[in-house]
Amino acid sequence: MDYVAALLPPVVMAVAFTCLIVTMIKSQGGANKAKEDAAVDAALAGAEAAGPKPTAHGA
Repeated sequence: MDYVAALLPPVVMAVAFTCLIVTMIKSQGGANKAKEDAAVDAALAGAEAAGPKPTAHGA
């Protein structure tokens, strides 16, 4: 019975990981895709605007 106790946690984690990946794949696209893309674009634009300005060295 020790082998069952040793194998149970990795099997449970593998099943949970598979369910997570399937859920992520199923949630891609759909009706909210445009809204999610707009939110990501806005976040990236905000991060680029707040980032440090490049400086020229040795020129």
